[in-house]
Amino acid sequence: MTLIWEQVVVDAADPAELGAWWAKALGWVVVNDAEDEYEIRLAPDTLPGLIFVPVGEAKKVKNRLHLDFRPEDQKAEVDRLLALGARPADVGQGDEPWVVLADPEGNEFCVLAPHGNDA
Repeated sequence: MTLIWEQVVVDAADPAELGAWWAKALGWVVVNDAEDEYEIRLAPDTLPGLIFVPVGEAKKVKNRLHLDFRPEDQKAEVDRLLALGARPADVGQGDEPWVVLADPEGNEFCVLAPHGNDA
């Protein structure tokens, strides 16, 4: 049996707005901008993607699954993401070499230290 990772599904109050934010944050392209699912990928034919789908309820607690990103320059990337509308998030991480942020709808993600700078 072979499984291919197609996408990560993200519940969203406003799929198009949140999907567009992530497309800008990651520099990815929009491959589907339907009202009921907004999908972005690194390139049109590259998997996996992120797909944003509508939900009626607001996010209430820490995500059980989150994305980690490893930039070349952590501080520059954190500053850029904050300028785009991300905000600092505290999930009980304490003093760690990664930075936890939340997207505009509150979904947490981590910006890791560059390789070789892990504590």
